[in-house]
Amino acid sequence: MTRQVMAANRDPTTIRAMNTSPSIAVRATPRAFGDHLRDWRQRRRLSQLDLAQEAEISTRHLSFVETGRSVPSREMVLRLAERLDVPLRERNALLVAAGYAPMYRERSLDDPALAAARQAVELILRSHEPYPALAVDRHWNLVAANRMLPHLMEGADPSLLQPPVNVLRLSLHPLGLAPKIANLVQWRAHIFERLRQQIHATGDSALAALLDQLRAFPVPEGSDENIEGELLGVAMPFRFRTPMGTLNFISTTTIFGTPVDVTLQELALETFFPADAPTAEALHRLAAGP
Repeated sequence: MTRQVMAANRDPTTIRAMNTSPSIAVRATPRAFGDHLRDWRQRRRLSQLDLAQEAEISTRHLSFVETGRSVPSREMVLRLAERLDVPLRERNALLVAAGYAPMYRERSLDDPALAAARQAVELILRSHEPYPALAVDRHWNLVAANRMLPHLMEGADPSLLQPPVNVLRLSLHPLGLAPKIANLVQWRAHIFERLRQQIHATGDSALAALLDQLRAFPVPEGSDENIEGELLGVAMPFRFRTPMGTLNFISTTTIFGTPVDVTLQELALETFFPADAPTAEALHRLAAGP
């Protein structure tokens, strides 16, 4: 797994079956392959010359493919998708638009074929205790969590805790965790930027709708409005008010480095670490309590 720099009333590390089908994942679309390809090329800010050089084909041939005058081979579709860093879900859509069968499967995490990956996720979540950790799908819906996460979710409106729990909606909603986030304005800006980057990378319209919804949430009175100036420390802090005082966290995101399954590529583990000694001590006391 590749590491890069957010409960259910179930066993804390039990993985919820994601809303997927064991069949091949494909976004139904009548659009031509050339239109798809042009959109991804422009999204990556590449000219036809740039992409042609990356794919080791002529600019003329690429132009013919985009305009529909030439039908790409299956190998060419995959090569262009690789050069454009197209997500697996959308690579299936490109293959179908070009007239080929989709290649990448989308399984539920409880599928026997994903047993090793599921065990790896559970191991990471459990071994991260007494610090909070969770796994989310491509739309930031909660898939699994360790036993520390429910402590941070206490007090949220029950409607926000009904499955599927969207952790971004839960964290920024005024009836959710937003009133407890000491640096809410700063954290909101951080979340919005992450979502913008994700939308740019995937072209996912559901994420764009989620971002619009989150932006519309009001900021509770008393939130820290000061986001100017130099940030202290080495990473964006997450400052959370609790009965034990304000806990300070930094977070990391872990993803599978070489997935060939749509579900695995879209799975992310968010792990929170104490940013100071008092936070670490408080979490150890919390984990040891009744």
